[in-house]
Amino acid sequence: MKKTANRRIVVKVGSNVLTNKDGALDTGAMESIVDQVATLREHGFEIILVSSGAVASGRDMVRSTKKLDAVSARQLYSSVGQARLINRYYELFSGHGIICGQVLTTKESLSTRDHYLNQMNCMNVMLGNGVIPVINENDTISVTELMFTDNDELSGMIASMMDAETLVILSNVDGIYAGDPSVPETPVIREIRHGDNVSVYIGAGKSSFGRGGMLTKYRIASKMADEGIEVVIANGKKPGILASVLLRGDRDVICSRFLPSDRPISHIKKWIAHSDGFAKGSLYINEGAFKALTGNKASSLLPVGVTAVEGEFEKGDIVRIISPDGHTVGVGKVSAGSGKAAETIGAKGRRPLVHYDYLYIENNE
Repeated sequence: MKKTANRRIVVKVGSNVLTNKDGALDTGAMESIVDQVATLREHGFEIILVSSGAVASGRDMVRSTKKLDAVSARQLYSSVGQARLINRYYELFSGHGIICGQVLTTKESLSTRDHYLNQMNCMNVMLGNGVIPVINENDTISVTELMFTDNDELSGMIASMMDAETLVILSNVDGIYAGDPSVPETPVIREIRHGDNVSVYIGAGKSSFGRGGMLTKYRIASKMADEGIEVVIANGKKPGILASVLLRGDRDVICSRFLPSDRPISHIKKWIAHSDGFAKGSLYINEGAFKALTGNKASSLLPVGVTAVEGEFEKGDIVRIISPDGHTVGVGKVSAGSGKAAETIGAKGRRPLVHYDYLYIENNE
């Protein structure tokens, strides 16, 4: 195969790829993933691996003597399973002469810009020294309201943070189907262009052993494509799938590819784009502001376009931007606290409450 120029790729491996039908960890699947990652490394790729499987790994090792609630069960199983999971990855990568390192994170730990940049620097140092980051959410200290939706959400934030060229989400299905996937004739949607909306085809069901589902994958993939990152949703159970979609660029392989937008987006906007879960309040806007913010020209949010302020926040906090029909259309870093923002509602000739440089408007085409 032809040697490929250095490319940074995030590979997310879901629970349904790494588990057997009974929910136990599938070490054979892990070995296959590691072999494929090693091959990509030989061809000049920088790989960041976001791996589920800690809870599954611990579940078949620990038998609790009493009934546990969902959070306690995750904490127990992941505390044991994460050690087993990373040890297995270390052994498998070592067989290829590759060093991997563990990165555990929480949603809360990425809520401030300083923490976000610190984690980015950590992974850049690892990659710069030939170490593959193996990333997972730290379920031992995460609680429900502070969890990522699932590792799809985490992988999207990592791909954005690390300026990845492509995010590959490996599941146990071939991609997004144009209809009911249980019907054999239903085709997979092979190519999804920037602005396409195929959510009508997707059911809201969750995966068997993970927390997410295809709707979550679609939302994350759409956001990544909006930021200029290609996303591939493919079947991680298929042998050699990573080589098929990345090395050979095999367009005959069945998967769903989200084609990236060609519009530039700054690094600070990438962080803001993934900060909806950290928002401290909301700014409700009128129709004029909505049209300006979602139009083709770059626009800041001015007080004259704000109709209401909700929540308590300080200058520099993240806030949601709410459209006239009540939907979140974006997030931004506010230039005033909630009290001052409320005082300026509807006022003309004032400085922006959210400057364009610190504003991310979702693609709603």
